Amino acid sequence: SAQFSLAGNYCLGEGVPQDWKEAVKWFRLSAEQGEADAQYFLGLMYSNGQGVLQDYKKAVKWFRLSSEQGDVKAQYNLGIIFQDGLGVEQDYKEAVKWFRLSAEQDDGDAQYNLGIMFQDGLGVQQNYKEALKWYRLAAEHNIVLAQWNLGYMFEDGLGVEQDYKEAVKWYRLAAEQGLATAQSILGEMYYGGQGVLQDYKEAVKWHRLSAEQ
Repeated sequence: SAQFSLAGNYCLGEGVPQDWKEAVKWFRLSAEQGEADAQYFLGLMYSNGQGVLQDYKKAVKWFRLSSEQGDVKAQYNLGIIFQDGLGVEQDYKEAVKWFRLSAEQDDGDAQYNLGIMFQDGLGVQQNYKEALKWYRLAAEHNIVLAQWNLGYMFEDGLGVEQDYKEAVKWYRLAAEQGLATAQSILGEMYYGGQGVLQDYKEAVKWHRLSAEQ
């Protein structure tokens, strides 16, 4: 809608001075007409306290309206709100419900969070195979912590046969994205020759990259 577009202009300062309050005003008008994107952004403004006083209860209201229309990011944010108990009672089952809806629409962040829920048994029965499935999907979106968790699960044989080569593959992807813990453990794998040929130079390289952070 024109109202939604105008709100976006005020958010980004495109053609007008950036003005969060004006953005909220136009998002609200659009959201009240049932525009799912506007409902999501209005929820985000309340969640972040941009242009309005931070108010998680109002964020939940708008995220829920948007989520019920299938908005993938609103579903993910609703999952976070229930996971962390922001303005609502912490409810892992409810968090899982919204993460799953978003994850099934191929949202990488939701897939990663759903993996966490299955790995730790939060709101669902602990299930390493399910955790692996969702981490793998999230890793395809380059979610660095999903890559790291896959490395860890293959290294320790959680829900899968222990496989150092596969662990190295995922640790390397996370390390190449700059994750210090992955760089450090990749250094250890090279040092000990686990899943790779022992290579002290490579070990030093990855330890140095990790240490420089």
